[in-house]
Amino acid sequence: MICAVSFTRYGRLYYYAPGSISPHVGDKVLVPTSAGPEVAECIWAPQWVDTYDDAGIGGLDDLVGFATPDDLARDERSRERRARARVVAKRQIREQGLPMKVVGVDFVESEKQITVYFSAPQYVDFRELVRTLARELDARIELRQLGARDEARIQGGIGPCGRDTCCSTFLKDFEPVSVRMAKDQDLPVNPLKISGACGRLMCCLKYEHPLYVETKAKAPARGEKVVTPEGPGRVVGLNVPSETVKVRLDETGRTCSCSLASVCGSRQDYEGSRKDGSMRWDAE
Repeated sequence: MICAVSFTRYGRLYYYAPGSISPHVGDKVLVPTSAGPEVAECIWAPQWVDTYDDAGIGGLDDLVGFATPDDLARDERSRERRARARVVAKRQIREQGLPMKVVGVDFVESEKQITVYFSAPQYVDFRELVRTLARELDARIELRQLGARDEARIQGGIGPCGRDTCCSTFLKDFEPVSVRMAKDQDLPVNPLKISGACGRLMCCLKYEHPLYVETKAKAPARGEKVVTPEGPGRVVGLNVPSETVKVRLDETGRTCSCSLASVCGSRQDYEGSRKDGSMRWDAE
């Protein structure tokens, strides 16, 4: 069995074996980390899978157990410590005039270490900032610079589709996205329309790209002559999600939509006849 937990709201999902407990969605549980057990929220209740490999997950650690009131109190103190560290870091960055922005703060109580995640357009000399934060917060300080996509994941937001961004909800790892994917999906190569909250190409461009490649490989290209149920014509467009093609009929000049299966069937007949030498596949 496997279950998924998250340390923050809309945070990244981490998978564990439930072990000896059976948490429900919303329950606070303890998960093993390098710094000791930490409090997390159950997002997916335990469910059976044949093997972890079938779920795309390797070997899993067991949950430590349910969070006790003491664990919840410790987690609340950690949240308060992170909130104070964020305020102090922002104030010091402003006073020192550093070109950087605080994105997130993490605190490990067992090691008494505060990690400040920031973004910056260029190299920043933050040595004096580290010394000041260590003195004011009485903790070890570590600063880590994040890229644009990691920054968007931590901050969250609403995408062009009107829903929460993929990276801040379910997307675990960033996969390469290219402009070619937008072109293959007949999308306008306009940065304002195909860029996400991070300013990079939207991750969702990759979701349907295999479908477009597969469909276009078997569909007739623009300008090719096909036979439809309404008569012969030439292809003028393709709608991949609905698996239909737009054809301009030779006799009337009218444009009609027909299923891709019917056109591909006619195309196969053409190609079969062409192999026999009895017909020729026409194209402009």
